Amino acid sequence: MNKFVISAALIVISATAQAQSRLENITSSKTLKVCTTGDYKPYSFLRPEGGYEGIDIAMAESLASSLDAKVEWVPTTWKTLTPDFLAKQCDIALGGVSVTLKRQLTAWFAQPLGNDGKIPLVRCEDKARYQTIKQLNQPAVRLIEPAGGTNEAFVHSHLPAASLTLFHDNVTIFQQLVDKKADVMITDASEAQYQAKRYPQLCAVNPDRPMQYGEKGYMLPQNDIGWKLYVDQWLHLSVATGEYAKIVTQWLGKA
Repeated sequence: MNKFVISAALIVISATAQAQSRLENITSSKTLKVCTTGDYKPYSFLRPEGGYEGIDIAMAESLASSLDAKVEWVPTTWKTLTPDFLAKQCDIALGGVSVTLKRQLTAWFAQPLGNDGKIPLVRCEDKARYQTIKQLNQPAVRLIEPAGGTNEAFVHSHLPAASLTLFHDNVTIFQQLVDKKADVMITDASEAQYQAKRYPQLCAVNPDRPMQYGEKGYMLPQNDIGWKLYVDQWLHLSVATGEYAKIVTQWLGKA
């Protein structure tokens, strides 16, 4: 095959990839399909009366607005996030999603928006008892986590000796700690700090020194470079103009 045939083939492949880009589909359909769990404040929460709210919900609406489109919310769970993202052909998945190599096998991520590692959320009276992995990894320690997702994965990997209960609801799970039905919830520092403000009995343990490094990001379909470049540039401008910081401040009180 000569170089002219190779060049022509590459042009055809490139044109096909561009024609199949989510970017073109979204601007044509005026619809942005967003997968989200709706159970993870301050990022994504489905209100009992209906409608989503949160940091990433506001960001999704901003992204849709930049494309002159409307959001179509696609409900999912942490346990089914990746298969739902693929099967339901979401354009983006967000709502406090952690960047992991396992997820990277089947999806791309937009540029991360910051670090957010795992820490314990405990009753304030017990804060000194749960400072380290060694203190936590004991049979007498009652851990509670939502099923699926990176919190459960962390527990299985780092705290196998502790007693683990998987809870069905990531919204009311914090009351289990307050009511002393569990001792510790391992979660991201941002969620622990947010919930500690709403439950005075609970404290985030060492939020500035997480037990595991982590990043939050937005999941995107693989092999669609045009869509990824657009989302990355939109994120860059959102941060540079202060839009993202303003949204974060509304929920956390600081950027």
